[in-house]
Amino acid sequence: MMLPRYTHLGLALLLLLALLGSGLAQTAPPSAPPTAPQAAPQAAPQAAPPTAPPTNCGPDHKILYKRAVGLLDNAEKKLTAGYTAEAKSAAKEAKSLFAILQKECGPSQKERPLSDREVQQDAINQKLASDECAQVERLMKSAEDKEKKSAQIEGKQPELSVKYQREAKAEYEQAQKRGIKAMIYAMRTQQMLFSFLGK
Repeated sequence: MMLPRYTHLGLALLLLLALLGSGLAQTAPPSAPPTAPQAAPQAAPQAAPPTAPPTNCGPDHKILYKRAVGLLDNAEKKLTAGYTAEAKSAAKEAKSLFAILQKECGPSQKERPLSDREVQQDAINQKLASDECAQVERLMKSAEDKEKKSAQIEGKQPELSVKYQREAKAEYEQAQKRGIKAMIYAMRTQQMLFSFLGK
């Protein structure tokens, strides 16, 4: 029976989708709405405004940012050229670097207001990533259905069974490529959010 043949590929894609989901969750915070002007305080003394928490964002983080952007660009080039494994590796490494930046430079990034262009680009990146994820799910379901059909007719019609297996394999590979593409779109948002480190 040939059913488990591509199961490892399916599990890898599910892992990729899980990693992508965590990347999409790291989005820019909404800008604080303007507050209404307050009445003049009475004679009570005012407390000092709270100070921003100290950040650990420094020159090392600029290096990490540039490295992550380089890896992201490399992943996109490798994916376009058909080197899926190298693209996936570069995308994962870039994702881990952006996670470090999110953890250590998150307060600096959250204090920075986003421009209208950045907000618009964030929405575009999220939409593209979401569309790619939907295609991944569609391809995975189709490939699983073809694997089931192949297993059912394996003894009766071996040529048709092999055809279904090939189609399932091609759909799994396409799903993997689209999953990596979705991850790249999500990290382009991270690249934009931490662009202040590249200056």
